[in-house]
Amino acid sequence: MLRPGQVIALCALALLTLGVVMVNSAGMRVHIVDPQAGTADPGVTAQSILFSRSTIYAGLALTALFLGSIMPVRYAAARLRGPSGSTSHPLAGLPLFGLGVVLLLMVCALVYVPGLSRVANNSPRWISIPGLGGAEGLSAQPSEIAKWGLIFFVAAYCVARRDLLPKFWLGLVPALIGIGAVAAFVAKADLGTGTLIALVACIMLLAAGARVWQFALFVPVGILGFVAAVKANPYRIARITSFLDPYADAEKTGYHMIQSLRAIAEGEGAGRGLGWSVQKFNYLPEDKTDFIFAIICEELGIGGAAIVVGLFLALLWSCHAIVRRERDPMLRLLGLGVLTTVGLQAVINLAVVTGLAPTKGIALPLLSSGGTGWMMTAFSLGLVVAIERSQRDVNEVPLASDGSATLLDARSRTQAA
Repeated sequence: MLRPGQVIALCALALLTLGVVMVNSAGMRVHIVDPQAGTADPGVTAQSILFSRSTIYAGLALTALFLGSIMPVRYAAARLRGPSGSTSHPLAGLPLFGLGVVLLLMVCALVYVPGLSRVANNSPRWISIPGLGGAEGLSAQPSEIAKWGLIFFVAAYCVARRDLLPKFWLGLVPALIGIGAVAAFVAKADLGTGTLIALVACIMLLAAGARVWQFALFVPVGILGFVAAVKANPYRIARITSFLDPYADAEKTGYHMIQSLRAIAEGEGAGRGLGWSVQKFNYLPEDKTDFIFAIICEELGIGGAAIVVGLFLALLWSCHAIVRRERDPMLRLLGLGVLTTVGLQAVINLAVVTGLAPTKGIALPLLSSGGTGWMMTAFSLGLVVAIERSQRDVNEVPLASDGSATLLDARSRTQAA
């Protein structure tokens, strides 16, 4: 029987392989050579897929998955945990967390550096490094680095200050300041990713032992910040109104959702066939990224959609199985962050594509085109595999049956790990 770590690796491999095929299929464009004869280019071939940029990114992602799986995560967690009794010191964990927040902000700020920034859809979300990756340069998305990097720093913060975490001023406030700074900076150009970052980090804090009533005090601030971010850009307001009634402006604000639903409907049960999508020919915007699931439904039908959903369910179940039996608080929080990020991102993307949520610009993990996203997601999943590998020499400790224990309650049992 396959171990959860092996299931994660196989699911990631399957999703990346399907992602390469579908990104190339969605990127197919007909270029008329002779208008009278109606000839066109041959389109996507096996050779073009093999040497495509998405194939290179998939190879790098698989390499990242392997590197993550061999990381000495238990040793690193023991080093970050610090000596016994240091978790009640007022400065415990703050230098590392503060340094991490500053580094992530610096990475995110690269999208505003002239010569590096690349603007797409009126948002500076990418940086382009000339001289690498062809004529257009090698592109990277700093918000992806911030999204995954913050999980590590929040987990380290929660473990280093586990005795102070239930306290408002010494535990929760410093964490929310750092999380809010990173999320707000990302949300300026990418509201969906910024909101996801904040949501995952808050879930980790609650799981680590932060008090719910303390979070409730910040709910009005969070709502006001979200409303301000929406009002700062008119197109964000249009996305919400178009979600409520996409046919009110079918040619503009509701166009994405209508074309996405049309692609899903035209796929029916068996689909049009691989490569035979019609919506990808300049009908459905962002067909290689945010709306690639609609192309999968159109070309592969209900069966293809079921395979994608099944792979994500197997991936998330395996992550949950590993996190549930983990004893080390640092590793458990790290695994929870990866599980929550992949799960929420997949659910939000599928909800948007199927018309159950407003358009947010959140990609489907390991499927939507994006080299940085593929590599960071694969490396993070590799860390979860490394956690599972390290569990073989550690006795399993079940969670409390009454559900009252937090993720850090096992700390007294991990000192010898």
